Amino acid sequence: MHIHHIAIAVRDLDTALAFYRDALGAEVAERREVPTEGVEIAFLPLGTSEIELLEPLDPDNSIGRFLEHRGEGIHHLCLLVDNVERTIARLEAQGARMATPVRVQEDGTRYAFIHPKSAQGVLIELYEKPAQ
Repeated sequence: MHIHHIAIAVRDLDTALAFYRDALGAEVAERREVPTEGVEIAFLPLGTSEIELLEPLDPDNSIGRFLEHRGEGIHHLCLLVDNVERTIARLEAQGARMATPVRVQEDGTRYAFIHPKSAQGVLIELYEKPAQ
């Protein structure tokens, strides 16, 4: 298991990229809208991990509400796991609570979120890449 990415909620992706890309020198590996999640994202690789910038497409979705209540900043920590269901079973056996069911992206990536109340206030995403 290792950190796959750290997600940062931003009000404006272009403004955020002016800092992360232009000032820090991070390369943008991917930028796209994810309508099913209601966000536009940009991934910026840093070594074996990435920064994921999240701009809400709708101010009333979960990222929009996050920004309204907490402002810009770290939204979640994403951990790469070998098997998301097995990891969830182990967590639930220890009393952890999930915030979402397992979801599947178009490329077969499987992911789910652990409720922050089970992780000392941190929203944690479990992320399983499809077999190659």
